[in-house]
Amino acid sequence: MNYLQNKLGFLGVDNKFNTKQKVVVVPFGLEKTVSYGGGTKNGPKEIIKASHQVELYDEEFFCEPYKKIGIKTLKPFKIHKNINKALDQISKINQNILDNNLFSMTLGGEHSITPGCIKPFAKKYKKLCLLHFDAHADLRQSYNGEKFSHASAIRRCLDYKNVSVISFGIRNISLNEIPFLRKNSNRIKIFWAKDKMRWNLNKFKKIIRNKTIYLTFDVDGFDSSVMPATGTPEPGGLFWDETLNIIKIAAKNSNIVGADINELAPIKGFDAYNFIVAKLAYKILSYKFLYR
Repeated sequence: MNYLQNKLGFLGVDNKFNTKQKVVVVPFGLEKTVSYGGGTKNGPKEIIKASHQVELYDEEFFCEPYKKIGIKTLKPFKIHKNINKALDQISKINQNILDNNLFSMTLGGEHSITPGCIKPFAKKYKKLCLLHFDAHADLRQSYNGEKFSHASAIRRCLDYKNVSVISFGIRNISLNEIPFLRKNSNRIKIFWAKDKMRWNLNKFKKIIRNKTIYLTFDVDGFDSSVMPATGTPEPGGLFWDETLNIIKIAAKNSNIVGADINELAPIKGFDAYNFIVAKLAYKILSYKFLYR
């Protein structure tokens, strides 16, 4: 694999720093099916740039987690223009990462990347559960004539019969998604945003215990007051502390084997939103490897 120098990659650590590698950060700025606001192709570049401003010391762990993780970032590469070929491309990249016993953190790009991201995981594991953060259910069979649309991301993941999903923050679902949701209620668990004050996270802990988890995070899962820099922002969403609490429960009670963060559409001059996503990625990795 062809990596950036440490100082140019995620977190921008000193080139002299060397520890056993556990993580590959994959910049994959696919933008093919966006239907409202654009700009996701610039997401990975801006996340990595913002990550250089993230404080490396974490007060939760009283250490600098990156020193215990070992993170390398792939050099940017050309993404196929055809969406089917692009998804095959990210699938092969993640297969290579898995074959080397490393953890993949993919930075999108639009949410349509996730079915490609999880393909090698769905093949490797007998059962795979998606931990899904989003404003939208993404259960449409297709959208605007495209079955690999960002609005169909979770539906395409559920084409794998050994895949289930637990979704947090959903507050936007279309009428034509409801029959599929009802038919597959044994594979789909939604913690609706409207019920946030009544969420039973002890129940979530029991559901997720000892599961093999792939974490997929659409940043519009955050409330639009926190994250307006996305193509389809929605009010009524998740806030920072409650989001980290859910991820922390997952890290402590299950095996998170891979992750992607997607749908950041950077706004020029508003770097705070890029920073939030960069810090989220660092937190996910810290929880994954330091809570083991």
